[in-house]
Amino acid sequence: MNQPLPELLNSLESELLRLGYTEGTMTFYRNRWKKLLDFAKKRDEKYFTEDLGMAFAEEILNIPLTSGKLTQRETQDLRVVRMIGDFALHHSILRRYYKHKELLHTPEFLSCRDRFADYCEQKMYSNVTTEHYLKQASYLLDYLESQNITTCTDITIQNIHAYLNTLGGYTYKTIEQRVCGIRAFLRFLNESGIYTNNLAEQTPMMQARKHTRIPSVWTEAELKQLLSVIDRGNPKGKRDYAIILLACFLGLRVSDIKKLTFSCFDWREKRLTLVQSKTHQPVVLPLPDEVGWAVIDYLKNGRPAVDTDIVFVRHIAPFLPFSEADHLYQLIRDYMRLAHLPTLKKHRGMHSLRHTAASRMLESGVPLETISQILGHEDPDSTDVYLKTDVERLRECCEELEEVCR
Repeated sequence: MNQPLPELLNSLESELLRLGYTEGTMTFYRNRWKKLLDFAKKRDEKYFTEDLGMAFAEEILNIPLTSGKLTQRETQDLRVVRMIGDFALHHSILRRYYKHKELLHTPEFLSCRDRFADYCEQKMYSNVTTEHYLKQASYLLDYLESQNITTCTDITIQNIHAYLNTLGGYTYKTIEQRVCGIRAFLRFLNESGIYTNNLAEQTPMMQARKHTRIPSVWTEAELKQLLSVIDRGNPKGKRDYAIILLACFLGLRVSDIKKLTFSCFDWREKRLTLVQSKTHQPVVLPLPDEVGWAVIDYLKNGRPAVDTDIVFVRHIAPFLPFSEADHLYQLIRDYMRLAHLPTLKKHRGMHSLRHTAASRMLESGVPLETISQILGHEDPDSTDVYLKTDVERLRECCEELEEVCR
């Protein structure tokens, strides 16, 4: 039901206080709300509308909505207006960024999330997948708390659909990943007996569009340019050089590179053996000389003397292995800047080096089935997407224009 603006702002204030917003922040919001109430009264408008909000932003807050980048102050002021619109539509604070790790306050929800963590462990999900699922479950339960739902047995499919409606504005891929996590949580509720109705089956599944985008790959010239700026005379440079070679030659995932141990390397047979973090499947790969010597150089002349079997460690004390959450993006980004490579042209994180390895193998005539085995794909069809990167072979598939017309 559409609330008059004063009632809507009172409800919004109560929700912000429930979420623990500071008094300083509340003073900031109340100041803007008072101006909005005065502005609406002059326009003889009793309810909040998008037109009212945008007019208020432009005329009172002096936010240039038609210009490009906003200042920090303008962004904060616009956040006030958008928050009111979101709350009027969803009766919830849509937080795109979460400053506090602990979102939940309801004891049953906290207990349920802990049981979900045990469930993910029993299912042998990877740490990254488990973390993602728990995060999505927390986001959903946080939303339900804002709707005054405090027990899992009170969740309805209408609540789930209402939450999904709050994801408007995210990319297709982000929504797909969030829905996947939500469905996993709902399956847990059913399988554990917490909720007898299987809400996961009623929640729409978004099929991953794996073949709609061309994978981001590096050209040979770009790779040479990137590798040339790495200072292999210092320990960190030796480490980074070996990591990048493992990614672009063997197509290893970042999670697997971070977990490599001394026992993974068979130097006599020149091969690398590991169990993949994502699929839990073993894979044996040939170890090219260039990659092997880079790793040896790091182990002999660069790696700190630390008591761990993990090969690659941080080079800032304490010298520990990389964390689960570290995707090593900063490693690539910093060298790209040194090499004067555009960082915004494409997605150029560590995973793009894995794409590059697959593309190079395809260009060399390696069969897709073999590439799939090297990359450790459970589904061989996942490798088909790399066909798009082989432009020369794609040209061979094209018909001549005269033939098409005929």
